[in-house]
Amino acid sequence: MWTVNSQSLRRAPAAAGLLLMACAAWGTEPAVSGDAVTAVWAPRQLHFVFLGFTAHYSCDGLQDKIRHVLTELGAERGFEVSFAGCSAPLGSPDPFPGVNIKMNVLQPADPKDTGAQLVPAHWHRVDLHLEKDPVWEAGDCELLEQVRQKILPLFSTRNVDFASNCVPHQIALGTRLSTDLLVPDAKPAAPR
Repeated sequence: MWTVNSQSLRRAPAAAGLLLMACAAWGTEPAVSGDAVTAVWAPRQLHFVFLGFTAHYSCDGLQDKIRHVLTELGAERGFEVSFAGCSAPLGSPDPFPGVNIKMNVLQPADPKDTGAQLVPAHWHRVDLHLEKDPVWEAGDCELLEQVRQKILPLFSTRNVDFASNCVPHQIALGTRLSTDLLVPDAKPAAPR
């Protein structure tokens, strides 16, 4: 169990200042400076199988939902989501629909990694909310829970906030997933 006394709290700002000065002295910037981050694209792969009681997806239906999730979470354009292990005919609910995911995601750059192309990035709040996004339906609460468990850890996140009132075999609204994710800075407009 961690305990904090008032003397420790007074030392924290000084320690943070020393860390920033040390990074400046070494000629590198810290991984996170306010909301600005120097990042790199990192490859990620996942074999994702949906296991649920309430919603039943066809493999192409699951593929569409996962594409939407990856776009919302900031996967680099050009990611791949392909069917995997599907036994039902296309368009029919599958007992265990699955997809293979290949994508690149931003992660904070390691100052020791000199060969990677650095990407200016910042933290951006993303909300996946069953009630606010027309792609989601009330029965998708189990899918959103599994996205949090299996897909979200592939991304660089902070301040993850998840709430669900999902009950098997019942349609329920109110499930939401919010998090700060690394996204690339907007490129400046080309001069005219």
